[in-house]
Amino acid sequence: MKTSRTVWNFLGVVSSGFFWYVYLPMALLGLLPRIRKKKFPFRFVYSDAYWMVELGNHVFPAEKYRLVFEKILRKGAKKENFISPEPASDEDIILVHSEKYLKKLKTGRLSPAEIMTLELPYSAELLDFSQLMVGGTILASQLALEDGLTIHIGGGFHHAFHDHGEGFCILNDVAIALRKLQKSGTIDKAMIVDCDVHQGNGTAEIFAEDKTVFTYSMHQMDIYPAQKEISMLDVGFWSDDTDGKYLQSLRSHFPRLYKTFEPDVVFYLAGADPYEKDQLGGLKISMDGLRERDNIVIEEALRLKIPVIILFAGGYAYDVMDTVEVHLNTIKIAQKLGRKYL
Repeated sequence: MKTSRTVWNFLGVVSSGFFWYVYLPMALLGLLPRIRKKKFPFRFVYSDAYWMVELGNHVFPAEKYRLVFEKILRKGAKKENFISPEPASDEDIILVHSEKYLKKLKTGRLSPAEIMTLELPYSAELLDFSQLMVGGTILASQLALEDGLTIHIGGGFHHAFHDHGEGFCILNDVAIALRKLQKSGTIDKAMIVDCDVHQGNGTAEIFAEDKTVFTYSMHQMDIYPAQKEISMLDVGFWSDDTDGKYLQSLRSHFPRLYKTFEPDVVFYLAGADPYEKDQLGGLKISMDGLRERDNIVIEEALRLKIPVIILFAGGYAYDVMDTVEVHLNTIKIAQKLGRKYL
């Protein structure tokens, strides 16, 4: 029987002094490049406290954070893949929000009209939840600059304005995290790619006069907010618009906007609410369409070596597991692209 050349070569390597005195010790010490890439080539930011906030019988599905976390664990993520945040400090919050508004929140002195605009049952617990979410996005933004990509299992509260909250959003986590990066001198320019079904009106107002921040919002026109703010680029759709128009528009802007604006980092609000079975939206975007949306936004940034922070933003499907599936699909796309580009 003839022995293949490959086998003879292998036996020669094993019998050599190099194998026993150099290669094997380095392999055991983990000094050799890994043959297989990590299952998740990025880190997640998450806290169990995200889903423990008491909202009563409310359309906002806080349990989606826990459900996504559990699904990721079942798909092979390890506990060490998840980093827990600390609440944002008052100093961080007033980088964006007025001291007067923060004082109202901390003392619970919101007027009935302000609470109605917020559309959430206000409590000290809710403020704690919001500050922790802000801390999560701050942490995710810092990790993304180290790793190239981070997913915050939360965040994207884009309806919070400088001096008030709206539409389930108390504090604007994206704006605060972005300002903190700029203050530290870590970045100069940033882009916010907001693909929630609702316009990021608070974010648009906060950065209205700031040429260092590109605010891009693609959203449904004939739903909340009735009064739209002006982003650097707003792309509007109408009830019953489907995948074709939605994706064609997105492709017409990316990667062109990345190349012309050249941001140091991208905050991507991967909202699940453009989904065709969402309670608060009227677009008819399929699961496949949302996967392709994620692929365009994330891949074109990573291809240009722009770090990306992914945030969940909204999602209110009649069946919460549909919302969870949309978010999981975003993670799968990020996982595939991270293994390719990071």
